Amino acid sequence: MTVTDRIALDPFGTDLAAESARLRALGPVVPVELPGGIPAWAPTGHEVLRNLMLDPRVSKDARLHWRLWPEVGQHPAWSWIVNWVGVVNMLSTYGPDHARLRKLVAPSFTLRRTEAMRPRVAAITAGLLDAVHAEGAGGGVVDLRAGLAHPLPMRMICELLGVPDALWSDAASLIADVMDTSDQSPEHAASVAERIGTVLGALIAYRRENPADDMTTELIRVRDEEGGRLGDQELLHTLLLVVGAGFETTVNLIGNAVVALLTHPEQLAAVRSGAIGWDAVVDETLRAHPSVSALPLRFAAEDLRVGEVTIPAGDAIITTFGAAGLDPAHYGPDADRFDAARGADDHLAFGIGVHRCVGAPLARMEALTALPALFDRFPELSLAVKPDELRQVPSFIAHGWQEIPVRLHG
Repeated sequence: MTVTDRIALDPFGTDLAAESARLRALGPVVPVELPGGIPAWAPTGHEVLRNLMLDPRVSKDARLHWRLWPEVGQHPAWSWIVNWVGVVNMLSTYGPDHARLRKLVAPSFTLRRTEAMRPRVAAITAGLLDAVHAEGAGGGVVDLRAGLAHPLPMRMICELLGVPDALWSDAASLIADVMDTSDQSPEHAASVAERIGTVLGALIAYRRENPADDMTTELIRVRDEEGGRLGDQELLHTLLLVVGAGFETTVNLIGNAVVALLTHPEQLAAVRSGAIGWDAVVDETLRAHPSVSALPLRFAAEDLRVGEVTIPAGDAIITTFGAAGLDPAHYGPDADRFDAARGADDHLAFGIGVHRCVGAPLARMEALTALPALFDRFPELSLAVKPDELRQVPSFIAHGWQEIPVRLHG
């Protein structure tokens, strides 16, 4: 297979397992096209992706290491990628710049800080389940994404950042638009870029006038008092990353776990009996149904040899969490089956190495609070539609459900 035979990735992420298997059959790393025709390489297995993520010759800075970065403006259909790799935060920097920006955010996600938030997560969860109960008490259908999976992480990340109530809806809508890869029009990309500045600029302005004990206030202080550590754009884009990574991914983690358990009742029974622990459920969800199936982009800072293939310096690489989690060479011939008893906790869904997600402990804690509380409260919970009637979010990046319609009693 040559680079002229690139496989176009489905911008809607319709069937991750089938697409991953198709690519895996072609080799350990395959030339693909991202939405809009952006050329990239897709690792197809766990070990290949893990090695590339740990390789110091793989960068996340498009400005430094993507050969095609100067040409992006010449391709209107590529406009959407600018909101991913053209921003300046931990997700798109390399070396010392990445370390500097990570050190500013990491203190808010320490184990101690995360544990201190546990009572608040439990209280919010209880209140949301009360509302879910009230809505579905008469036997009606309730959307668990809207009722639990979405508002819990949204409230927690907004409280952590100090987002005022009036901006919550705008922040959630902004992240949904960033994740939506079904529309590659320049107009959509420009609208998203403008809203990044408007919504997060409003947050910065609010917290400048109303400082509090939150991450945004602290980042503003660093920007104003220690300008060498954080610039204006870095402040804006760091907030974008924290909102997106701390919210949307946990929405999908909780939602994907709920659907997986409801469609595997024998495993749900094992969880309820204590034969399978909730930690195992979370890990298996992250392996088989990762919240982010593919993340753009990384770049070869030097020529990279992968098997019989050379990824030339300057080429883009997509981080294929979904394909890695379904790799039969690593997880066995039934890798595409959700099996919470598998005990596979070596998934790459939170990243690895210097780019491992700093918010991973918070995401796990939220899921490990919400899921047991949900199934304890509603032991007869069931899907209100057939599994094949569920609608995925329209994205090859985010991997989750648009709605999770359920009935609280059988």
